[in-house]
Amino acid sequence: MDCGRCGTPLEKPGDYCLTCNTANCDTVVAVLERDRATLTMLDEEEVVATTTVTTIPEEEGEAKVVELRNFAGLVADEIRRKRPEEVYAAGDRDVLREARAQLHHEFYRVAGENPVERVLERRGERSLEVVETPPREKVGGTHSTLIGDREGRRAISVIADHPHVKKVIPGPIDAGGMGSQKGFRAKVTRADANGNVRLLLRDGSSVQENRIVTTAMDTETGEFVREDLNEALREAELQD
Repeated sequence: MDCGRCGTPLEKPGDYCLTCNTANCDTVVAVLERDRATLTMLDEEEVVATTTVTTIPEEEGEAKVVELRNFAGLVADEIRRKRPEEVYAAGDRDVLREARAQLHHEFYRVAGENPVERVLERRGERSLEVVETPPREKVGGTHSTLIGDREGRRAISVIADHPHVKKVIPGPIDAGGMGSQKGFRAKVTRADANGNVRLLLRDGSSVQENRIVTTAMDTETGEFVREDLNEALREAELQD
């Protein structure tokens, strides 16, 4: 592929041209799987190029940490070469988090089964913005007590750590339930019309409903965040 402005051959399709200092794409859509990342470069409404980065995942221990970091680093390098204005991402949470940590570009999470089509369809609309506020600063409201003690605090921390959560507002505790199950459990409920959700904490007969303000703009994108939050709770063994 040659630079669209000066015609200089580019080392990789969609690369930023160092000869005339011109970007050859304005957006990168990254579909991230644990063993493969597919990067699609867009220039306005046109698909400019597609690049695939692969890895062989390690199963556990320090080798897994290093392999994930190196894989995400390769993804970050490919994005950095393009110097895009926007980066959209979908897929594996761990790869997304690690790649984002290695880049200075803003990441936007994109919902849907076909992320590239989704981005093309919704160009110009507000996407899922990433919140950089530290998790501890996201928690506030008039109620400070959480049920479940350490587990309750851990559940709130998992939710507050999510990049599409703006604020967590703990609610009052209802201790009058029958308590159909033993132990502590957390679940995020269906999104409302504004894309916000609620976190239900249950501990024996006690129930607490906590409001979660997200960067989603409607029910559809709010449902994407809800699924992501419930997945994070399952990974933390706070949900069946």
